Amino acid sequence: MVSNQKAATPRRIGITCYPTYGGSGVVATELGIELAARGHDIHFITSSQPFRLTGREGNIHFHEVSVSNYPLFEYPPYDLALATRMAEVAEFYNLDLLHVHYAIPHSLSALLARQMLAKRGRTLPFITTLHGTDITLVGLDRSYLPITRFGIEESNGVTAISNDLRRQTDQAFAPNRPIEVIHNFVNCDFYIRRPEQVATLRPHFAGPQERLLVHLSNFRPVKRVQDVIEVFARVVRQLPARLLLIGDGPDRSAAEYLAMRYGIHDKVNFAGKQDNVNELLPLADLMLLPSQMESFGLAALEAMACGVPSIATRVGGVPELIDDGISGILREVGDVDGMAEAAVALLQNDDQLQEMGRAARRTAQSRFCASRIIPQYEEFYERVIAQAAGAVV
Repeated sequence: MVSNQKAATPRRIGITCYPTYGGSGVVATELGIELAARGHDIHFITSSQPFRLTGREGNIHFHEVSVSNYPLFEYPPYDLALATRMAEVAEFYNLDLLHVHYAIPHSLSALLARQMLAKRGRTLPFITTLHGTDITLVGLDRSYLPITRFGIEESNGVTAISNDLRRQTDQAFAPNRPIEVIHNFVNCDFYIRRPEQVATLRPHFAGPQERLLVHLSNFRPVKRVQDVIEVFARVVRQLPARLLLIGDGPDRSAAEYLAMRYGIHDKVNFAGKQDNVNELLPLADLMLLPSQMESFGLAALEAMACGVPSIATRVGGVPELIDDGISGILREVGDVDGMAEAAVALLQNDDQLQEMGRAARRTAQSRFCASRIIPQYEEFYERVIAQAAGAVV
């Protein structure tokens, strides 16, 4: 379910993201869905259909970027093919704006598309949204630093998903343009705990006397999935519990091996990638998010909207999302003993657990619902479009 409130000025917007399982792709896709519901015409320009798109959404179009395999190229030039497709779609559908998620290579491809169209008298401003690893990992690689800074500075507008990410970007790149913070969001009508649904589905994952913990990520090293197993191994020694792991990625086999080593593999459900995380998250009592770095913590927000608090690490933008001791619990990176101790104490105190779950839901509703965040993007779009038109005149 999405908001059906209409925008004051419907726009034709191109969106480019990595369409795979990850936070930036999720946010970009959900943004497009929400914008389309408000009357905007949305065009996804990506290498494949974003995984959260069903193809049934109104006002949403998908344009595949095809890359030719030419023997001369050791690696197919995706960034050039993307720039060409951006320019083609923008011209054919008369787009007002491109919104690219992740700086490299999307901002550079958008810049090329803008320059190509300028030669034909067309104005095509573009906005870059920074999501985290494009700055903290890719951007800080010395070989990519100059071009990442260039992409940021040449964007008509730049947003970051947390104040912490903006601070890191300013510190690392010192760009000559301001960065606006627009936090990630969740559809609070879609991510919600429905008691009758929980009663039906939860028995598939945990018994009546068992607590259910959950983790959701792309299982990359930065997510520290092995720490999830370490925490759960300590929890299950003290109370009946099961663990639901949603997602997949390079660290899955290491997590499976660790669960086997601890003899708890029969209590751990590796569910893989799932499209219905809005139905699975409300089944849990607690989320574990022990990441090395989180520029925001979208998985925690989705759980919070479902009334499920998180035990997470005090990193990046997570403290902007979770109020420690109120809507969740924060610990230091690698403190698996501290996280397990906090989890056990919370899971053994049903009143405190339920109150923290209610506080988590209130936080999501009051600060991070799509109905509050999407208008911020719309207002930013209008400013960027107006400034670009003024610059042409």
